[in-house]
Amino acid sequence: MAKVEGRNQTPIMEFLLLGFGDVPDLQPLFFLLFLLIYFVTVTANALIVVLVVIDQHLQSPMYVFLGNLAGLGICFSSTIVPMMLASLLTGDRSVSVKGCMAQVYFFGVMSTTENLLLFAMSYDRYLAICNPLHYTALMNGRVCGQLVAGSWLISFLCCTIVDIFFFQLTFCDSKEIDHFFCDFTPMLKMACSDTQTVQLLAFAVAALLTFAPCLLILTSYACIIATILRIPSTTGRKKAFSTCSSHLIMVTIFYGTTFTVYVVPLVNTAEVHKKIFSLFCTVLTHMINPVIYCLRNKEVKDSLRKAVLMQLAVTNCHRIRKQKL
Repeated sequence: MAKVEGRNQTPIMEFLLLGFGDVPDLQPLFFLLFLLIYFVTVTANALIVVLVVIDQHLQSPMYVFLGNLAGLGICFSSTIVPMMLASLLTGDRSVSVKGCMAQVYFFGVMSTTENLLLFAMSYDRYLAICNPLHYTALMNGRVCGQLVAGSWLISFLCCTIVDIFFFQLTFCDSKEIDHFFCDFTPMLKMACSDTQTVQLLAFAVAALLTFAPCLLILTSYACIIATILRIPSTTGRKKAFSTCSSHLIMVTIFYGTTFTVYVVPLVNTAEVHKKIFSLFCTVLTHMINPVIYCLRNKEVKDSLRKAVLMQLAVTNCHRIRKQKL
């Protein structure tokens, strides 16, 4: 094991997440900012989930996928942000090795599931636009449920296989991680034991469940755009494109930030810039996604408007009853 020669071989029991600790005067501001982001993310995504559940007009496969993606956004943010908020509030940046491994595991599950759900949504849009006559037969409630359940199950299964080997690693030498959460690659660099098997498994899972869905999404949108361009009327083209524009924006943001953080070489980029890119990839995108759908989707906006009006009506009824009493 040449890579660990000359290093302190004493196993460590905790890591120090440096986060944004290099600017201590801004810690209260960071805490308030990330607390606001987390509140908006949870509230907006929970609202999408509630609308999809209670509104019969949002029971189609596209909105079922959206509801699951919104629920995933809550889980994803809750995997990272609360620990970061606690660190900013207390100043304690230490986290146990087991706690770090658990965060890596759930981060991997959420990331993989998001890839698969985005692919399922693109497949749904492909069938709706490129094969509309057979859409209801090919994309019914059963198929939709299988795609959603399959996305979660495959993610848990593959990440569990990788992490069975990852959890067997021991860590030594430095305990500092220059990041705001426990990420797979920084932890792997600090391992004292052989990481070859873990690296091969992680690469295989990434190729199968990240790059492959991305290529399939690109292929489906190439077919979608070609089909839309063949529609004779301008109105028809605009209507067809509007049904997938929100998803296309979400895909662009997700894969754009993901590839910027994990694929594009950032050797000469300052650590603080890497953290900002990673922050956008892991936290901000899940706040932006429900905003995109609420602003660009007429059915979601109508459902939200009806829900607000209904809540106002119920509130007024309660107030009138109290006045009469």
